Amino acid sequence: MNQTHHKLETERFLDGLQTLLIGSVLLRDEELLGRYSCGWTQKTKCLPIAVARPRSTQAVATILRYCHERRWPVVVQGGMTGLVGGATPRKGELALSLERLNEIGEPDLTAATIIAGAGASLAAVQERALGEGMCFPLDLASRGTCTIGGVVATNAGGNRVIRYGMTRQLVLGLEGVLANGTVVSSLNTIIKDNAGYDIKQLFIGTEGTLGVVTRASLRLFPEPPERLTLLTALPSYESLTSLLRFFRRRMGSQLSAFEAMWDSYFECALAIQKIERPFQKRHAFYALAEVEMLNPEVDRSSVEGTLADALASGQISDAIVAHSLAEAKSLWRIRECAGELLGRLAPAAAHDISLPITQMDRYATTVEQRFQREMGGDRIFVFGHLGDGNLHLMTPLRKAEDAPALDKIVYESLPAGSSVSAEHGIGTLKKPWLGLTRSPPEMALMRSLKQNLDPRGILNRGRIV
Repeated sequence: MNQTHHKLETERFLDGLQTLLIGSVLLRDEELLGRYSCGWTQKTKCLPIAVARPRSTQAVATILRYCHERRWPVVVQGGMTGLVGGATPRKGELALSLERLNEIGEPDLTAATIIAGAGASLAAVQERALGEGMCFPLDLASRGTCTIGGVVATNAGGNRVIRYGMTRQLVLGLEGVLANGTVVSSLNTIIKDNAGYDIKQLFIGTEGTLGVVTRASLRLFPEPPERLTLLTALPSYESLTSLLRFFRRRMGSQLSAFEAMWDSYFECALAIQKIERPFQKRHAFYALAEVEMLNPEVDRSSVEGTLADALASGQISDAIVAHSLAEAKSLWRIRECAGELLGRLAPAAAHDISLPITQMDRYATTVEQRFQREMGGDRIFVFGHLGDGNLHLMTPLRKAEDAPALDKIVYESLPAGSSVSAEHGIGTLKKPWLGLTRSPPEMALMRSLKQNLDPRGILNRGRIV
């Protein structure tokens, strides 16, 4: 009886919503809902009751106003590339997909800005900027699928944080919709703006729990004439951190990426990608670096000289410099193999943390030793954005049910001053551990913001707080 009543209530809710969505699509056929049932990890699949796919900000406002009035829960979705369950529906939720808000405006070459819809893919924005000789520097392996709304909502990081910062540093203004349907438009294209509270920060990194991003004003930069990619092999973690300091001194802001790979990850990535080992023998650590060259001939000579000095001093054991775009892509394929590796390891767990750079190797060793001792596990595959203190761990599990025990090891082993999430967000999967990173007053403030901006708790219910 209760199930029948709930089904009738859901049908009435959807029928009423359908009449409001002129020019939008409300998907209700179960065969079409599977694509919206979970994020990239395929964990905790759950079909939404339907998927609303609005074409405009006003349509988003209409949907949220309707849901707010009826206290109906909504899960906000973008490219579905998340790893923490933030966009995975929970029972009874309406999915609000922003995939059709994909318009990209004309770049303003003088102000170096571009306005993009929340549903535009990161790759599409990069390509639009590149067509005008400009660069939107945020870069992730999922660039072809992840969306602007998603990267803003999660404050995504990626490969070039060391040079350009997180998404937060690349957003000048936003347009968004609050839970009650109020449109907040602050699509500023100016860098300096100290007029009161910075409203856009309510949307950046808050994972759709306080409001829904519909458009963003993004910073652009001149596309460098050439990017030089180089791979170095190192004998120890100390030499890895020493090389990072050395490169920073020699290359300054031209160093746009410095990615570290432990041998465990590197060897597995080579096998998966079917890439011949680039060095004659195995090494303990590897660093993939990218240098933006303003004067290619001069800068290439400078980089090669820097590598020669590093080799002579024993900081590195070997090095390869890409001499073509194809060679550079081949080297980056090793680092960007993480998604495929995770799929091959299944069942497996992926962890994304931030901690002091000097403690990364000691921490990774501690986690691996505890994993082996307490869970009878094997190797852990380790890599990360070393330049900004972001470490990734990928761990094969005997069974999926072992994940909570591994979480306990990973998060309780973190040293002081660390974060349980560097760039992937909190969602539902990391929610139990947020208190390790945020103090009770901070948690109380988060709950207060949620209560004030979404008093009926309809937006991404159960995520973060």
